[in-house]
Amino acid sequence: MYERVVLAYDGTREGRTALREGALLAKRCDAAVYLLCVVAETPGVRLGEAAHAGAIAHTQDTYGALFDEAMARLAELGFTAEGQVVQGEPAEAIANYARKVRADLVVVGHRRQSLLERWWSGSSGAYLVDHLGCSLLVARNNISDEAFASEIEG
Repeated sequence: MYERVVLAYDGTREGRTALREGALLAKRCDAAVYLLCVVAETPGVRLGEAAHAGAIAHTQDTYGALFDEAMARLAELGFTAEGQVVQGEPAEAIANYARKVRADLVVVGHRRQSLLERWWSGSSGAYLVDHLGCSLLVARNNISDEAFASEIEG
């Protein structure tokens, strides 16, 4: 069903949920896996850079480490994944990357936001639905370590 799956990962609990759920689905479909970490260009990050030179480089280093950790985990699970770390607005970067790799499915996590947070940051989900040319899975199933190991080995 799915041949090319993009896993959007940011190291958060929701991102780990997307990584696990997406990896299980990719394994069941024998799909190629593409990992994308987006260093968000938020007003807070830009303010941090203005106040402390090197804040963006530090953030990129952090995401690079998260990316390497996730790629290693995917390799342990038997995937020969491709991927990259990019900087930009997350929803736009995810949609662009999905087009680039000709994805059939994009898997993202979801974090509830307050009304103010949603107003400030916009609606990434709506952007993805409008701009992806493939299916979108919003991963919300918390999979225990034991259930994940059983599923991935099974």
